[in-house]
Amino acid sequence: MNEKNALADITFIVTKDCQLACKYCYLVGKNSKERMTFEIAKQAVTFILNDSRMKSYEGVIWDFIGGEPFLEIDLIENICNYIKTEMYKLDHPWFDNYYFNFTTNGINYDSPKVQSFIKNNLSHLSVSITLDGTEVKHNINRIYRSNGSGSYADVIKNVPLWLEQFRDEGTKVTISSVDIPYICESVLHLYSIGIHQVHINVVFEDVWKQGDDELFQQQLMNLADKIIDGCYYDDYTCSFFSEHIGKPLDPVRNNQNWCGAGMMLSVDAAGNFYPCTRFAGYSLRSKKPIIIGNVWDGIDKNKLRPFLTLDRTTQSPQECIDCEVASGCAWCQGENYDAADTNTIYQRSIAICKMHKARVRANNYYWNKLYRKLELEGKREEFEENKKEAKDVIC
Repeated sequence: MNEKNALADITFIVTKDCQLACKYCYLVGKNSKERMTFEIAKQAVTFILNDSRMKSYEGVIWDFIGGEPFLEIDLIENICNYIKTEMYKLDHPWFDNYYFNFTTNGINYDSPKVQSFIKNNLSHLSVSITLDGTEVKHNINRIYRSNGSGSYADVIKNVPLWLEQFRDEGTKVTISSVDIPYICESVLHLYSIGIHQVHINVVFEDVWKQGDDELFQQQLMNLADKIIDGCYYDDYTCSFFSEHIGKPLDPVRNNQNWCGAGMMLSVDAAGNFYPCTRFAGYSLRSKKPIIIGNVWDGIDKNKLRPFLTLDRTTQSPQECIDCEVASGCAWCQGENYDAADTNTIYQRSIAICKMHKARVRANNYYWNKLYRKLELEGKREEFEENKKEAKDVIC
């Protein structure tokens, strides 16, 4: 965890409670008992701000998750105030180079305490509300724990306020087997309510059925037609379509690990450190947690070391290394561990293989159709120049 000029990524698991019981959620151990205390949080902050390895980072993302993090807004406000005060007192290099990051279900986004926190921290804050698409698609999976009813109505009412405060934020959409038929209309629905960036992915778990990949490809091709014919590509994005996926990867030049496990740090209510939230107990179906330290004793380098050796070839089967469309095929280190035959982090799960290949086929269709249209309209050069300028701004 000492890559120079990168952003440190610190995650506080402030609660394991949530109003929802989303059917695709990887957090299998949600409960209302395990919540972080302010004392544990302070100890974690003190360790992190004084750890010499952390100071090699230029800045930091302080990430707060649950469950639903905003259920603990009082605790979060205390933690954030403590972080800011300590960074000032230490004249820390992160003092003006930090973000507080949240992904929320959006249900209590408009509450007075949440809104007060947002207004007090707006210049150093990133908040994303999870909205899965149309009411039908959202309510298939994102249901209340108490009665099984859908949560769409209680989330959508807060979207205008969220977009007013975070106009450049996107939403994250998750695809599971049962809601594949709603992909196209859901992305268009999100565009229609003012969300310009749709970050979307399939679940990594082995839930896919025969024929899901074909249906998935057709939905993405339908979406490609709608985006291109409707000229949405000028102002809207969908992460399923990227020019950087679907190519072979040189195992020497492109051997990076997809996941950041080991480069991140998560802390739970008990004060334990994890290489990623997915290695905490409430994220695992069949394996024991992997703890790499705690807030009192720091990080055990020997327990961290295996994560720092991870790359593509150390964990991928040969078919993945030789795959002609390997680029963009993702994996989750925690799911690799949870699904492995043994207690290893070096066995890559390939549950999404067919889904990735279907995405690549639809992605090729998208870019071929888009560039043909732009060529006919004489706009390809302008389009590519605009893309370059946008990339330069991001960099």
